[in-house]
Amino acid sequence: MKTATLIDLLARGAGPAPRAVAARRLLPAALAGVLASAALALAVLGPVPAAMFATPAPWLKLLYTGALAVAAGWLAARLARPVPRLQRPRAAVLAVLGAMALLGGLALLATAPGERLVALMGHSALACPWNVAALSLPALAAALWALRGLAPTRPRAAGFAAGLLAGALGALGYALSCVESSPAFVAVWYTLGMLLAALLGAALGPRVLRW
Repeated sequence: MKTATLIDLLARGAGPAPRAVAARRLLPAALAGVLASAALALAVLGPVPAAMFATPAPWLKLLYTGALAVAAGWLAARLARPVPRLQRPRAAVLAVLGAMALLGGLALLATAPGERLVALMGHSALACPWNVAALSLPALAAALWALRGLAPTRPRAAGFAAGLLAGALGALGYALSCVESSPAFVAVWYTLGMLLAALLGAALGPRVLRW
């Protein structure tokens, strides 16, 4: 068989390549992860008092973690490709983190000096990052599974992005149970918990995502 004939046979009826493959794998994984994280948080830690939703505190947490999940999901989807373009999703992640850090810093400066340590530490600073990291585990497993079926060529970076996505989803679930109200608390301890999940994803990436 001639080469041209073989190429023609292979290409016949192939059609266009499917679009948004990464998003179609990551979105169901993210949805399953956040539902599992929220269910665990509510079952184990209990919900916040309903009256808190009349204040900005829980909405700020949900906005921060939701925005970071979108940005990290964008980054993970790009890293699922063999030759990723990372400038815009990386900038989006840094913008969300920077905005929360700025808001937390301004809120802390607006707090009376004698009350700043209380605002920063709350009553659950030592538990918060670990709770966020623990609640991110279902989403991390789902995100790594989704990336494994794609074509990441930078497994450590892809694992980091998957972990950051999972951490944001775990923190979103945790926000439904967390009664802390200080933006400075959220900026420090929520972020630390999400970074713990990202570091775990980076450690697992070379093993789980290797071709």
